[in-house]
Amino acid sequence: MHRFIFSFIFSIVLYLVGQSQQLVSATKIGSATKAQLISATNIPLISYGVVYYKVLYTSVDAKGQKDTLSGLLAVPDNKTKRYPQLLYLHGTSDCKTCVPSYYGTNGGSEGQLGLIAAGLGFVSLLPDYVGMGEGRGFQTYVHAGTIVSATMDMMSAVSTWCSDNQVAINEQLFITGYSQGGYASMAVHKYLEENPSIHEVTAASHMSGPYNLSHVMKGLILSEESYNYPAYIPNTILGYQEVYGNLYNELSDVFKDDFIADIQSYYNGTISLTTLNIKILLRLNTDFGKTVAKYMLKDAYLQEIESNPNHPANLALKENDVFKWAPKAPTQLLYCKADDQVPYENSVTTRDTMLALGAAHLKATDVNSNFDHGQCFNPALTNTILFFLPLQSITSETHDIASSVQNVQISYKSGYVDVHSEVPLIHLEIFDFYGQRLMSLPIEKDVSLQLPLRYGFVKNVIVKVSDIQGHITSKKLLIY
Repeated sequence: MHRFIFSFIFSIVLYLVGQSQQLVSATKIGSATKAQLISATNIPLISYGVVYYKVLYTSVDAKGQKDTLSGLLAVPDNKTKRYPQLLYLHGTSDCKTCVPSYYGTNGGSEGQLGLIAAGLGFVSLLPDYVGMGEGRGFQTYVHAGTIVSATMDMMSAVSTWCSDNQVAINEQLFITGYSQGGYASMAVHKYLEENPSIHEVTAASHMSGPYNLSHVMKGLILSEESYNYPAYIPNTILGYQEVYGNLYNELSDVFKDDFIADIQSYYNGTISLTTLNIKILLRLNTDFGKTVAKYMLKDAYLQEIESNPNHPANLALKENDVFKWAPKAPTQLLYCKADDQVPYENSVTTRDTMLALGAAHLKATDVNSNFDHGQCFNPALTNTILFFLPLQSITSETHDIASSVQNVQISYKSGYVDVHSEVPLIHLEIFDFYGQRLMSLPIEKDVSLQLPLRYGFVKNVIVKVSDIQGHITSKKLLIY
């Protein structure tokens, strides 16, 4: 009962604090030209230079109390256009300052995803989450409510900043994230579709996330299989304790004595998550001869979790599942079957559940069956870019979204790419699945282009056209 009362109160606090949310500051961190971004990322689809900022804004902490949180904002450097917004939710952080708003410092490297997105023509928002960056306390790891509150309040703060700084945004919203960020992007997507008056989602790409906490992830943790990332267990338990306060009285209620000092050091911020993970693996090997994650838990605590469905830890996991709903916006789930950190069954059970609930525009793709969690990131990101770009609309600051979508038709048939436009065009580019430019040429209006035979192996291409008013329209075509 305590859990449900707290959740209800937290929801009310979110609403009330959200009404008084405000931008605190937006400090320019740096900038990059289009050429610099292309050189750094080898993504020729990038069309803009970017300017990026550390944003501070008011939101709530784990207890629903007012706090100042942080995030990274990256915007295209051309203010004559109106851009979609893109939310990128970051993955598991190694330390409190290993977050997007610390881009340019040790640990802030994932902020580069915001720069890439801005270079592709999105106003990009990357919240650091509750308890991370400038937020007080310990991070609320894989907790849906605080992920949502941090993200929604950052969106409100950025909206204010854009209005004050002549950065025009349109009604489109794209959502993505990888690993913990895939979980976070799913939580935000779910919230927005269940509260459609806030903002309509244009498309979402959730990558290798632990969406099914109460069954798939719990099953992995409670198994007798060796697992090389056991630090995720204390990270989750410590985070849920910040929110619910009822998972334990002392760490010794949960963890065996040999593990407590290192877990406390991580909680205090004196060691990183990677260091904690190494120490736990060494201790598991020393004490038990194998790296079975559940062996760090006290026997009594473990037995309670295994036998009592109403144990606070079980209730917290179930409450934070994010897979039992049906998205309306075009949605894809990307994963790799050989993932060694987040089992691919998270994506498969999510797909099956969503389809059973009536999801109509959903696909799940194993982007490489042989890749582990780290290797899976690059192909998943490439797939996400190619999924979003055909749906993206960028207009001149004085034109609406519909004008560019309705005025240009792009199609493919029998080796030819056909473009028909009701307005004069100036340029056309064609890219393959990996972002390599196949063609680049000036055009005036209607055109029919034959793809050279040497491109016959390409299965998908992105066709990108620009008109004289600055509209950019992209479409993904299947080559057959």
